[in-house]
Amino acid sequence: MAIIVVGGHTRNIGKTSVVAGIIAALPQYNWTAFKITQFGHGICSANAEPCDCETDAHTIAVTEERNAASGTDSARFLRAGAARSFWVRTRQGQLAEAMPRIRKELDHSENAILESNSILRFLQPDLYLTVLNVSVADFKPSAQYFLDRADAVLLASSPERATPAWPQALLRIVKEKPHFPVAPPSFMSSELERFLALRLSLLRQENSSQSLIAKPHSLRG
Repeated sequence: MAIIVVGGHTRNIGKTSVVAGIIAALPQYNWTAFKITQFGHGICSANAEPCDCETDAHTIAVTEERNAASGTDSARFLRAGAARSFWVRTRQGQLAEAMPRIRKELDHSENAILESNSILRFLQPDLYLTVLNVSVADFKPSAQYFLDRADAVLLASSPERATPAWPQALLRIVKEKPHFPVAPPSFMSSELERFLALRLSLLRQENSSQSLIAKPHSLRG
């Protein structure tokens, strides 16, 4: 099983589009996709606007999307080709409460892709991709905290067109990572697809080797 996490330094920079692009580019992995949204006081962390994420009865809600035409981000994942898609909603700082359900669904998944930074506090993915837009100064603390764990940086805008107002320490980390430009409509490139396909193939080979090593040898008299 492979687990990919897609995060980003701020909202509305294409994280959902990147997840959908990966699902569409690599459908053979039969992805289970997760959209993770945190809310507080009726305001959504995804776009800082009033939202319907919050439920009156519970501090968390995990909904499996079954209608690819519903208009939600989790529906976009189904349209892109995901085998299953979930929308996870929690209060700010309470993602831990949703982890038992998330882990249960991961246990029943062939491969998984999750849109979130905060999920990295609770699981170690095989690949962590961070989406950055150098024209946007905002850099969420969660994205800063996990930036050094990124396996690749997906640039949603050209570095030549803007100078990010980010701390030099963050810029140094970004420059050390593999870079791939992403842009509408697919938020995917042939280079990024090859990178992911290679990493996932290597992971599959590694898992197969470990499985063979772990398998007990039969004893012959």
